[in-house]
Amino acid sequence: MSTLIDVAEGAADSEHQQRTPLLHHPSSPSPPQREPRDEAEPEITPSTSPGDGRDTRSVSSDQRLASLDVFRGLTVALMILVDDAGGAFPAINHSPWFGVTLADFVMPFFLFGVGVSVGLVFKKISSKSLATRKVVTRTVKLFLLGLLLQGGYFHGRNQLTYGVDVGKIRWLGVLQRISIGYFLASISEIWLVRNISVDSTLAFVRKYYIQWIMAILLCALYLCMVYGLYVPDWEYQAVRMSFSSNQSLQNVYCKTRGSLEPPCNSVGFVDRYLLGESHLYQHPVYRRSKECSVNSPDYGPLPPNSPGWCLAPFDPEGVLSSLMAAVTCFVGLQYGHILVHVKSRGQRILFWSMFSLPLLMSGYVLELLGIPLCKPLYTVSYMCITAGVSGLLLTLVFYLVDVKHWRMPTVFLQWMGMNALIIYALGACELFPAAMQGFYWRSPENNLVDSTERLLQAAFHSKKWGTLVFVMLEMLFWGCVAGFLHMKRLYVRL
Repeated sequence: MSTLIDVAEGAADSEHQQRTPLLHHPSSPSPPQREPRDEAEPEITPSTSPGDGRDTRSVSSDQRLASLDVFRGLTVALMILVDDAGGAFPAINHSPWFGVTLADFVMPFFLFGVGVSVGLVFKKISSKSLATRKVVTRTVKLFLLGLLLQGGYFHGRNQLTYGVDVGKIRWLGVLQRISIGYFLASISEIWLVRNISVDSTLAFVRKYYIQWIMAILLCALYLCMVYGLYVPDWEYQAVRMSFSSNQSLQNVYCKTRGSLEPPCNSVGFVDRYLLGESHLYQHPVYRRSKECSVNSPDYGPLPPNSPGWCLAPFDPEGVLSSLMAAVTCFVGLQYGHILVHVKSRGQRILFWSMFSLPLLMSGYVLELLGIPLCKPLYTVSYMCITAGVSGLLLTLVFYLVDVKHWRMPTVFLQWMGMNALIIYALGACELFPAAMQGFYWRSPENNLVDSTERLLQAAFHSKKWGTLVFVMLEMLFWGCVAGFLHMKRLYVRL
Protein backbone atom coordinates (compact mmCIF):
# COMPACT_ATOMS: atom_id res chain seq x y z
CA MET A 1 0.00 0.00 0.00
CA SER A 2 1.91 2.83 -1.14
CA THR A 3 -1.50 4.33 -0.86
CA LEU A 4 -2.16 2.45 2.31
CA ILE A 5 1.25 2.27 3.88
CA ASP A 6 3.84 3.97 1.70
CA VAL A 7 5.62 0.68 1.04
CA ALA A 8 7.16 2.10 -2.11
CA GLU A 9 9.15 4.76 -0.31
CA GLY A 10 12.85 4.51 0.02
CA ALA A 11 13.52 3.41 -3.52
CA ALA A 12 13.67 7.03 -4.61
CA ASP A 13 17.41 6.95 -4.28
CA SER A 14 17.63 4.78 -7.38
CA GLU A 15 17.59 5.37 -11.17
CA HIS A 16 20.33 6.60 -13.42
CA GLN A 17 18.10 8.20 -16.06
CA GLN A 18 16.23 11.50 -15.81
CA ARG A 19 12.76 11.25 -17.27
CA THR A 20 11.80 14.14 -19.52
CA PRO A 21 8.36 15.57 -20.20
CA LEU A 22 6.03 13.59 -22.44
CA LEU A 23 5.33 16.74 -24.48
CA HIS A 24 8.90 18.04 -24.52
CA HIS A 25 9.83 21.27 -26.26
CA PRO A 26 13.22 21.01 -27.97
CA SER A 27 14.37 24.41 -26.77
CA SER A 28 13.40 23.94 -23.17
CA PRO A 29 16.21 23.26 -20.72
CA SER A 30 16.43 19.85 -19.09
CA PRO A 31 15.28 19.62 -15.50
CA PRO A 32 18.19 19.75 -13.07
CA GLN A 33 19.42 16.53 -11.51
CA ARG A 34 18.42 16.26 -7.88
CA GLU A 35 19.91 14.41 -4.98
CA PRO A 36 18.02 11.36 -3.69
CA ARG A 37 15.26 12.35 -1.32
CA ASP A 38 14.71 11.06 2.16
CA GLU A 39 12.12 8.35 2.73
CA ALA A 40 9.94 10.78 4.64
CA GLU A 41 9.22 12.66 1.39
CA PRO A 42 7.70 10.20 -1.10
CA GLU A 43 5.42 10.70 -4.09
CA ILE A 44 7.18 13.79 -5.49
CA THR A 45 6.59 15.08 -8.98
CA PRO A 46 9.42 16.79 -10.85
CA SER A 47 9.47 20.56 -11.07
CA THR A 48 8.57 22.49 -14.18
CA SER A 49 11.47 24.18 -15.89
CA PRO A 50 10.90 27.94 -16.15
CA GLY A 51 10.18 29.36 -19.53
CA ASP A 52 9.00 26.11 -21.13
CA GLY A 53 5.56 27.48 -21.92
CA ARG A 54 3.69 25.01 -19.72
CA ASP A 55 1.67 25.50 -16.55
CA THR A 56 4.22 26.80 -14.05
CA ARG A 57 1.85 26.09 -11.17
CA SER A 58 2.48 22.37 -11.57
CA VAL A 59 3.38 20.57 -8.38
CA SER A 60 6.93 21.33 -7.37
CA SER A 61 9.45 18.62 -6.65
CA ASP A 62 9.84 20.16 -3.21
CA GLN A 63 6.22 19.39 -2.31
CA ARG A 64 4.25 16.26 -1.60
CA LEU A 65 1.56 15.52 -4.11
CA ALA A 66 -1.36 16.44 -1.86
CA SER A 67 -3.98 14.78 -4.05
CA LEU A 68 -2.31 11.37 -3.68
CA ASP A 69 -2.33 11.76 0.11
CA VAL A 70 -6.01 12.68 -0.05
CA PHE A 71 -6.68 9.70 -2.32
CA ARG A 72 -5.04 7.27 0.09
CA GLY A 73 -6.75 8.91 3.08
CA LEU A 74 -10.11 8.66 1.35
CA THR A 75 -9.45 4.98 0.70
CA VAL A 76 -8.69 4.23 4.35
CA ALA A 77 -11.72 6.23 5.50
CA LEU A 78 -13.89 4.37 3.01
CA MET A 79 -12.61 1.06 4.34
CA ILE A 80 -13.55 2.03 7.90
CA LEU A 81 -16.98 3.14 6.70
CA VAL A 82 -17.90 -0.04 4.83
CA ASP A 83 -16.40 -2.35 7.45
CA ASP A 84 -18.10 -0.76 10.46
CA ALA A 85 -21.34 0.47 8.86
CA GLY A 86 -21.77 -2.30 6.30
CA GLY A 87 -23.71 -4.45 8.76
CA ALA A 88 -26.25 -1.67 9.31
CA PHE A 89 -26.38 -0.78 5.60
CA PRO A 90 -26.01 -4.02 3.58
CA ALA A 91 -26.26 -2.02 0.34
CA ILE A 92 -22.75 -0.61 0.89
CA ASN A 93 -21.32 -3.89 2.16
CA HIS A 94 -19.49 -6.27 -0.16
CA SER A 95 -21.63 -7.89 -2.80
CA PRO A 96 -22.46 -11.50 -1.78
CA TRP A 97 -20.90 -12.71 -5.05
CA PHE A 98 -21.73 -11.15 -8.42
CA GLY A 99 -22.12 -7.39 -8.73
CA VAL A 100 -20.31 -4.38 -7.29
CA THR A 101 -21.09 -2.23 -4.25
CA LEU A 102 -19.26 0.64 -2.58
CA ALA A 103 -17.17 -1.74 -0.46
CA ASP A 104 -15.94 -3.56 -3.56
CA PHE A 105 -14.02 -0.47 -4.69
CA VAL A 106 -11.80 -0.30 -1.61
CA MET A 107 -9.29 -3.00 -2.58
CA PRO A 108 -8.84 -1.66 -6.15
CA PHE A 109 -8.29 1.85 -4.76
CA PHE A 110 -5.50 0.48 -2.56
CA LEU A 111 -3.85 -1.40 -5.42
CA PHE A 112 -4.22 1.48 -7.87
CA GLY A 113 -2.57 3.87 -5.43
CA VAL A 114 0.32 1.44 -5.00
CA GLY A 115 0.96 1.56 -8.73
CA VAL A 116 0.83 5.36 -8.86
CA SER A 117 3.33 5.66 -6.03
CA VAL A 118 5.69 3.06 -7.53
CA GLY A 119 5.74 5.05 -10.76
CA LEU A 120 6.77 8.15 -8.81
CA VAL A 121 9.37 6.82 -6.39
CA PHE A 122 11.37 4.93 -9.02
CA LYS A 123 12.19 8.05 -11.04
CA LYS A 124 15.93 7.51 -10.60
CA ILE A 125 17.56 4.10 -10.24
CA SER A 126 21.28 4.21 -9.57
CA SER A 127 21.56 0.50 -8.72
CA LYS A 128 18.99 -2.01 -9.90
CA SER A 129 20.26 -4.71 -7.55
CA LEU A 130 20.04 -2.39 -4.54
CA ALA A 131 16.55 -1.25 -5.52
CA THR A 132 15.49 -4.89 -5.93
CA ARG A 133 16.75 -5.78 -2.46
CA LYS A 134 14.79 -2.90 -0.98
CA VAL A 135 11.65 -4.00 -2.82
CA VAL A 136 12.05 -7.59 -1.60
CA THR A 137 12.61 -6.38 1.97
CA ARG A 138 9.50 -4.20 1.91
CA THR A 139 7.45 -6.97 0.33
CA VAL A 140 8.41 -9.39 3.08
CA LYS A 141 7.69 -6.80 5.79
CA LEU A 142 4.29 -6.03 4.32
CA PHE A 143 3.40 -9.71 3.95
CA LEU A 144 4.41 -10.50 7.54
CA LEU A 145 2.50 -7.47 8.87
CA GLY A 146 -0.59 -8.68 7.02
CA LEU A 147 -0.09 -12.15 8.46
CA LEU A 148 0.06 -10.68 11.95
CA LEU A 149 -2.97 -8.42 11.53
CA GLN A 150 -5.18 -10.74 9.47
CA GLY A 151 -3.82 -14.22 10.08
CA GLY A 152 -6.14 -14.71 13.03
CA TYR A 153 -4.06 -13.67 16.03
CA PHE A 154 -5.98 -10.43 16.66
CA HIS A 155 -9.63 -11.41 16.82
CA GLY A 156 -10.95 -7.89 16.60
CA ARG A 157 -13.89 -6.08 18.08
CA ASN A 158 -16.45 -8.02 20.17
CA GLN A 159 -14.07 -10.96 20.58
CA LEU A 160 -11.81 -10.22 23.52
CA THR A 161 -9.43 -13.10 22.86
CA TYR A 162 -6.04 -13.35 21.20
CA GLY A 163 -3.92 -16.07 19.67
CA VAL A 164 -4.35 -18.43 16.75
CA ASP A 165 -3.88 -22.11 16.05
CA VAL A 166 -1.01 -22.20 13.55
CA GLY A 167 -2.76 -25.10 11.86
CA LYS A 168 -5.58 -22.70 10.97
CA ILE A 169 -3.71 -19.44 10.39
CA ARG A 170 -4.91 -17.51 7.35
CA TRP A 171 -1.97 -17.09 5.00
CA LEU A 172 -3.44 -14.45 2.68
CA GLY A 173 -5.29 -11.21 3.28
CA VAL A 174 -5.49 -7.55 2.24
CA LEU A 175 -1.89 -6.61 3.01
CA GLN A 176 -0.54 -9.86 1.59
CA ARG A 177 -2.34 -9.23 -1.69
CA ILE A 178 -1.04 -5.68 -1.82
CA SER A 179 2.49 -6.94 -1.17
CA ILE A 180 2.18 -9.20 -4.24
CA GLY A 181 0.97 -6.34 -6.44
CA TYR A 182 3.64 -4.01 -5.09
CA PHE A 183 6.38 -6.57 -5.74
CA LEU A 184 5.36 -7.27 -9.34
CA ALA A 185 4.85 -3.58 -10.20
CA SER A 186 8.15 -2.54 -8.59
CA ILE A 187 10.20 -5.30 -10.20
CA SER A 188 8.75 -4.41 -13.59
CA GLU A 189 9.61 -0.74 -12.99
CA ILE A 190 13.19 -1.64 -12.10
CA TRP A 191 13.93 -4.22 -14.81
CA LEU A 192 11.42 -3.80 -17.64
CA VAL A 193 11.60 -0.06 -18.37
CA ARG A 194 13.70 0.87 -21.40
CA ASN A 195 16.42 3.50 -20.94
CA ILE A 196 15.14 6.04 -23.47
CA SER A 197 14.09 9.68 -23.23
CA VAL A 198 10.39 10.45 -23.43
CA ASP A 199 9.78 13.38 -25.77
CA SER A 200 6.60 12.17 -27.46
CA THR A 201 3.65 9.85 -26.98
CA LEU A 202 5.36 7.22 -29.14
CA ALA A 203 8.48 7.38 -26.97
CA PHE A 204 6.27 6.95 -23.90
CA VAL A 205 4.83 3.74 -25.39
CA ARG A 206 8.29 2.47 -26.40
CA LYS A 207 9.62 3.06 -22.88
CA TYR A 208 6.88 1.17 -21.04
CA TYR A 209 5.37 -1.28 -23.52
CA ILE A 210 7.09 -4.29 -21.89
CA GLN A 211 5.20 -3.55 -18.66
CA TRP A 212 1.96 -3.54 -20.63
CA ILE A 213 2.86 -6.90 -22.15
CA MET A 214 3.50 -8.27 -18.66
CA ALA A 215 0.08 -7.05 -17.49
CA ILE A 216 -1.55 -8.69 -20.53
CA LEU A 217 0.28 -11.94 -19.77
CA LEU A 218 -1.02 -11.88 -16.19
CA CYS A 219 -4.55 -11.45 -17.55
CA ALA A 220 -4.03 -14.30 -20.02
CA LEU A 221 -2.69 -16.62 -17.30
CA TYR A 222 -5.65 -15.80 -15.06
CA LEU A 223 -8.18 -16.40 -17.84
CA CYS A 224 -6.55 -19.70 -18.85
CA MET A 225 -6.65 -20.94 -15.26
CA VAL A 226 -10.17 -19.74 -14.50
CA TYR A 227 -11.79 -21.04 -17.67
CA GLY A 228 -9.50 -23.96 -18.48
CA LEU A 229 -8.76 -25.64 -15.13
CA TYR A 230 -10.85 -28.72 -14.32
CA VAL A 231 -12.49 -28.58 -10.88
CA PRO A 232 -13.28 -32.03 -9.41
CA ASP A 233 -15.71 -32.90 -6.64
CA TRP A 234 -14.44 -32.00 -3.19
CA GLU A 235 -15.38 -32.20 0.48
CA TYR A 236 -14.81 -30.16 3.61
CA GLN A 237 -15.50 -30.17 7.33
CA ALA A 238 -18.52 -27.90 7.88
CA VAL A 239 -18.91 -26.17 11.25
CA ARG A 240 -22.62 -25.67 11.84
CA MET A 241 -23.68 -22.22 13.03
CA SER A 242 -25.02 -23.39 16.35
CA PHE A 243 -23.97 -23.44 19.99
CA SER A 244 -22.92 -27.06 19.69
CA SER A 245 -20.48 -26.26 16.86
CA ASN A 246 -20.87 -29.76 15.50
CA GLN A 247 -18.76 -30.62 12.48
CA SER A 248 -19.99 -32.66 9.58
CA LEU A 249 -18.39 -33.76 6.34
CA GLN A 250 -19.98 -32.01 3.35
CA ASN A 251 -19.58 -33.07 -0.27
CA VAL A 252 -19.54 -30.51 -3.08
CA TYR A 253 -20.17 -31.91 -6.55
CA CYS A 254 -18.44 -30.09 -9.40
CA LYS A 255 -16.66 -32.06 -12.16
CA THR A 256 -16.68 -28.99 -14.38
CA ARG A 257 -14.47 -26.30 -15.80
CA GLY A 258 -15.08 -22.61 -16.44
CA SER A 259 -17.61 -22.14 -13.63
CA LEU A 260 -17.64 -18.80 -11.79
CA GLU A 261 -20.19 -19.83 -9.16
CA PRO A 262 -19.14 -20.05 -5.48
CA PRO A 263 -18.72 -23.83 -5.13
CA CYS A 264 -16.90 -24.85 -8.32
CA ASN A 265 -14.63 -22.02 -9.48
CA SER A 266 -10.93 -22.50 -10.19
CA VAL A 267 -9.91 -19.71 -7.80
CA GLY A 268 -11.17 -21.64 -4.81
CA PHE A 269 -9.79 -24.91 -6.16
CA VAL A 270 -6.25 -23.49 -6.47
CA ASP A 271 -6.42 -22.06 -2.93
CA ARG A 272 -7.65 -25.34 -1.44
CA TYR A 273 -4.86 -27.18 -3.24
CA LEU A 274 -2.00 -24.78 -2.45
CA LEU A 275 -2.99 -23.33 0.93
CA GLY A 276 -5.30 -25.93 2.44
CA GLU A 277 -8.93 -25.63 3.47
CA SER A 278 -8.11 -24.74 7.09
CA HIS A 279 -5.96 -21.76 6.04
CA LEU A 280 -8.68 -19.99 4.05
CA TYR A 281 -11.08 -17.28 5.17
CA GLN A 282 -13.82 -19.03 7.11
CA HIS A 283 -16.61 -16.43 6.65
CA PRO A 284 -16.85 -15.76 2.89
CA VAL A 285 -19.26 -13.20 1.48
CA TYR A 286 -21.40 -15.79 -0.30
CA ARG A 287 -22.86 -16.72 3.08
CA ARG A 288 -24.98 -13.59 2.59
CA SER A 289 -26.36 -14.81 -0.74
CA LYS A 290 -29.99 -15.86 -1.15
CA GLU A 291 -28.97 -19.51 -1.28
CA CYS A 292 -27.18 -19.29 2.08
CA SER A 293 -29.00 -16.67 4.21
CA VAL A 294 -32.62 -15.97 4.99
CA ASN A 295 -31.58 -12.35 5.67
CA SER A 296 -29.77 -11.84 2.35
CA PRO A 297 -27.93 -9.59 1.57
CA ASP A 298 -27.05 -9.73 5.28
CA TYR A 299 -25.85 -12.73 7.27
CA GLY A 300 -28.50 -14.98 8.72
CA PRO A 301 -29.56 -18.59 9.33
CA LEU A 302 -29.36 -21.07 6.48
CA PRO A 303 -32.56 -21.36 4.44
CA PRO A 304 -34.32 -24.71 4.19
CA ASN A 305 -32.64 -27.01 1.66
CA SER A 306 -29.60 -24.73 1.39
CA PRO A 307 -26.76 -26.11 -0.75
CA GLY A 308 -23.91 -27.95 0.94
CA TRP A 309 -21.28 -25.38 -0.04
CA CYS A 310 -22.80 -22.54 2.02
CA LEU A 311 -20.46 -23.18 4.97
CA ALA A 312 -17.38 -23.89 2.85
CA PRO A 313 -14.34 -21.61 3.36
CA PHE A 314 -13.22 -19.32 0.55
CA ASP A 315 -10.50 -16.69 0.54
CA PRO A 316 -11.37 -13.42 -1.24
CA GLU A 317 -7.64 -12.62 -1.41
CA GLY A 318 -6.58 -15.93 -2.90
CA VAL A 319 -3.57 -16.87 -5.01
CA LEU A 320 -5.12 -16.86 -8.48
CA SER A 321 -7.26 -13.76 -7.98
CA SER A 322 -4.19 -11.89 -6.72
CA LEU A 323 -2.63 -12.23 -10.17
CA MET A 324 -5.48 -10.24 -11.66
CA ALA A 325 -5.42 -7.84 -8.72
CA ALA A 326 -1.76 -7.09 -9.51
CA VAL A 327 -2.87 -5.82 -12.92
CA THR A 328 -4.61 -2.95 -11.11
CA CYS A 329 -1.17 -1.95 -9.79
CA PHE A 330 0.14 -1.94 -13.37
CA VAL A 331 -2.71 0.36 -14.37
CA GLY A 332 -1.90 2.76 -11.54
CA LEU A 333 1.76 2.58 -12.57
CA GLN A 334 0.95 4.22 -15.90
CA TYR A 335 -0.86 7.06 -14.12
CA GLY A 336 2.31 7.60 -12.09
CA HIS A 337 4.33 7.71 -15.32
CA ILE A 338 2.05 10.43 -16.64
CA LEU A 339 2.64 12.43 -13.45
CA VAL A 340 6.39 12.15 -14.00
CA HIS A 341 6.51 12.98 -17.71
CA VAL A 342 3.61 15.40 -18.19
CA LYS A 343 4.07 18.80 -16.56
CA SER A 344 0.83 20.56 -17.44
CA ARG A 345 -1.98 19.85 -15.03
CA GLY A 346 -4.55 20.12 -17.78
CA GLN A 347 -2.70 17.56 -19.90
CA ARG A 348 -2.40 15.22 -16.91
CA ILE A 349 -6.15 15.36 -16.45
CA LEU A 350 -6.67 14.78 -20.17
CA PHE A 351 -4.35 11.76 -20.36
CA TRP A 352 -5.76 10.24 -17.17
CA SER A 353 -9.27 10.59 -18.54
CA MET A 354 -8.17 9.01 -21.81
CA PHE A 355 -6.94 5.99 -19.83
CA SER A 356 -9.91 5.78 -17.44
CA LEU A 357 -12.87 5.98 -19.78
CA PRO A 358 -11.75 3.13 -22.11
CA LEU A 359 -11.13 0.96 -19.05
CA LEU A 360 -14.68 1.59 -17.86
CA MET A 361 -16.11 0.84 -21.29
CA SER A 362 -14.04 -2.34 -21.59
CA GLY A 363 -15.37 -3.58 -18.26
CA TYR A 364 -18.99 -3.07 -19.29
CA VAL A 365 -18.38 -4.71 -22.67
CA LEU A 366 -16.78 -7.74 -21.01
CA GLU A 367 -19.76 -8.00 -18.68
CA LEU A 368 -22.12 -7.99 -21.67
CA LEU A 369 -19.99 -10.72 -23.24
CA GLY A 370 -20.52 -12.98 -20.23
CA ILE A 371 -17.71 -12.14 -17.78
CA PRO A 372 -19.60 -10.98 -14.68
CA LEU A 373 -18.41 -8.49 -12.09
CA CYS A 374 -17.13 -10.45 -9.09
CA LYS A 375 -14.79 -9.07 -6.45
CA PRO A 376 -14.02 -12.43 -4.72
CA LEU A 377 -12.80 -13.82 -8.07
CA TYR A 378 -11.38 -10.46 -9.23
CA THR A 379 -12.70 -11.04 -12.74
CA VAL A 380 -11.31 -9.12 -15.72
CA SER A 381 -14.48 -7.06 -16.06
CA TYR A 382 -14.31 -6.16 -12.37
CA MET A 383 -10.66 -5.17 -12.73
CA CYS A 384 -11.38 -2.90 -15.70
CA ILE A 385 -14.34 -1.11 -14.15
CA THR A 386 -12.78 -0.59 -10.73
CA ALA A 387 -9.44 0.52 -12.21
CA GLY A 388 -11.28 2.98 -14.44
CA VAL A 389 -13.19 4.39 -11.47
CA SER A 390 -9.93 4.60 -9.52
CA GLY A 391 -8.41 6.66 -12.33
CA LEU A 392 -11.39 8.98 -12.53
CA LEU A 393 -11.43 9.43 -8.76
CA LEU A 394 -7.73 10.32 -8.70
CA THR A 395 -8.34 12.75 -11.58
CA LEU A 396 -11.16 14.41 -9.66
CA VAL A 397 -9.17 14.62 -6.44
CA PHE A 398 -6.16 16.00 -8.33
CA TYR A 399 -8.35 18.67 -9.94
CA LEU A 400 -9.94 19.73 -6.65
CA VAL A 401 -6.85 19.55 -4.43
CA ASP A 402 -3.86 20.39 -6.63
CA VAL A 403 -5.52 22.52 -9.31
CA LYS A 404 -8.33 24.31 -7.44
CA HIS A 405 -6.45 24.11 -4.10
CA TRP A 406 -9.36 22.83 -2.04
CA ARG A 407 -7.05 21.97 0.84
CA MET A 408 -9.14 22.81 3.91
CA PRO A 409 -12.15 20.57 3.06
CA THR A 410 -9.79 17.62 2.54
CA VAL A 411 -7.23 18.27 5.26
CA PHE A 412 -8.41 15.37 7.47
CA LEU A 413 -8.16 12.95 4.55
CA GLN A 414 -4.72 14.31 3.68
CA TRP A 415 -3.51 13.73 7.25
CA MET A 416 -4.91 10.20 7.20
CA GLY A 417 -3.18 9.54 3.89
CA MET A 418 0.16 10.75 5.25
CA ASN A 419 -0.06 8.26 8.14
CA ALA A 420 -2.24 5.62 6.57
CA LEU A 421 -0.40 2.62 8.04
CA ILE A 422 -1.16 3.45 11.65
CA ILE A 423 -4.79 4.33 10.81
CA TYR A 424 -5.22 1.08 8.93
CA ALA A 425 -3.68 -1.08 11.66
CA LEU A 426 -5.38 0.58 14.64
CA GLY A 427 -8.67 1.60 13.01
CA ALA A 428 -9.50 -0.55 10.00
CA CYS A 429 -8.08 -3.71 11.62
CA GLU A 430 -9.85 -2.74 14.88
CA LEU A 431 -6.82 -3.06 17.14
CA PHE A 432 -7.67 0.15 18.98
CA PRO A 433 -11.43 -0.57 19.45
CA ALA A 434 -10.63 -4.10 20.61
CA ALA A 435 -8.09 -2.75 23.11
CA MET A 436 -10.62 -0.20 24.40
CA GLN A 437 -13.21 -2.94 24.80
CA GLY A 438 -10.78 -4.77 27.04
CA PHE A 439 -11.64 -2.24 29.76
CA TYR A 440 -15.24 -2.70 30.87
CA TRP A 441 -17.49 -2.35 33.91
CA ARG A 442 -18.60 -5.72 35.35
CA SER A 443 -19.50 -7.25 31.97
CA PRO A 444 -17.77 -7.04 28.55
CA GLU A 445 -20.78 -5.27 27.05
CA ASN A 446 -20.27 -2.28 29.34
CA ASN A 447 -17.28 -0.78 27.59
CA LEU A 448 -16.64 2.67 26.16
CA VAL A 449 -16.91 1.63 22.50
CA ASP A 450 -20.17 -0.30 22.67
CA SER A 451 -21.72 2.11 25.19
CA THR A 452 -21.04 5.07 22.90
CA GLU A 453 -22.57 3.29 19.92
CA ARG A 454 -25.68 2.30 21.91
CA LEU A 455 -26.04 5.87 23.17
CA LEU A 456 -26.02 7.23 19.62
CA GLN A 457 -28.50 4.58 18.47
CA ALA A 458 -30.84 5.60 21.30
CA ALA A 459 -30.36 9.31 20.57
CA PHE A 460 -31.30 8.84 16.89
CA HIS A 461 -34.00 6.24 17.67
CA SER A 462 -32.47 4.07 14.99
CA LYS A 463 -29.87 1.33 15.15
CA LYS A 464 -28.55 1.87 11.64
CA TRP A 465 -28.44 5.69 11.70
CA GLY A 466 -26.90 5.69 15.15
CA THR A 467 -24.27 3.27 13.87
CA LEU A 468 -23.57 5.53 10.90
CA VAL A 469 -23.04 8.56 13.16
CA PHE A 470 -20.77 6.44 15.36
CA VAL A 471 -18.66 5.47 12.34
CA MET A 472 -18.48 9.09 11.16
CA LEU A 473 -17.22 10.11 14.60
CA GLU A 474 -14.75 7.26 14.42
CA MET A 475 -13.35 8.57 11.13
CA LEU A 476 -13.20 12.10 12.59
CA PHE A 477 -11.28 10.71 15.56
CA TRP A 478 -8.71 9.03 13.33
CA GLY A 479 -8.39 12.19 11.27
CA CYS A 480 -7.52 14.09 14.45
CA VAL A 481 -5.03 11.39 15.48
CA ALA A 482 -3.39 11.60 12.04
CA GLY A 483 -3.32 15.40 12.29
CA PHE A 484 -1.61 15.23 15.68
CA LEU A 485 1.00 12.81 14.31
CA HIS A 486 1.56 15.12 11.34
CA MET A 487 2.10 18.13 13.57
CA LYS A 488 4.64 16.11 15.55
CA ARG A 489 6.28 14.98 12.28
CA LEU A 490 5.69 11.35 13.20
CA TYR A 491 5.09 9.00 10.26
CA VAL A 492 4.81 5.23 10.59
CA ARG A 493 6.15 3.39 7.54
CA LEU A 494 7.71 0.10 6.61
